[in-house]
Amino acid sequence: MCVVMSVSENTAPVEGTAPVPETVAVAEVSAEDWRLAAWRSFLRTHNQLLRQLEHQLQAHGKIALGGYDVLVQLAEAPDNRLRMSELAEAVLLSRSGLTRLVDRLQKDGLVERQPDPGDARGMYTVLTGKGRDSLRDASRVHLAGVSDLVLTRLSEAELRQLQALMVKLDPAAATDAPDMAG
Repeated sequence: MCVVMSVSENTAPVEGTAPVPETVAVAEVSAEDWRLAAWRSFLRTHNQLLRQLEHQLQAHGKIALGGYDVLVQLAEAPDNRLRMSELAEAVLLSRSGLTRLVDRLQKDGLVERQPDPGDARGMYTVLTGKGRDSLRDASRVHLAGVSDLVLTRLSEAELRQLQALMVKLDPAAATDAPDMAG
């Protein structure tokens, strides 16, 4: 079975991506192509790792992984605050339901919304002291999980190779990673 796709759309490019030609021909890929198995394995592994990290946080009574991601993004932002559009761009996990998630975090006192003094319609989502404490507390469990599930299972060379591959697939990842020179 061979799948060949041709897409004809005239859509604006997503910020940070190359423009898409009016007609895009996708390379021929058969259902038996080993490369698809590699892709599915990547997706399965990503999904399993996230589930295990979520389970570990939950088992220790910590904030959920989605909330953890939001708090990390705010903690790393200038003045610990981002507009919702900036937060949506920054989160590493799903953007769906971000507004509801931020509403829950605000209700729990982990973030607050503050008006943008330069834009009467704009609002910032700001990390609170309680949010920083919750993030610090959850990070012990999260980082131990990342270490156990990934870092200790791969050699230094494999981790460097993984990082190089991720940068190759997502050039924005190059700005997120420390220098890989050994």
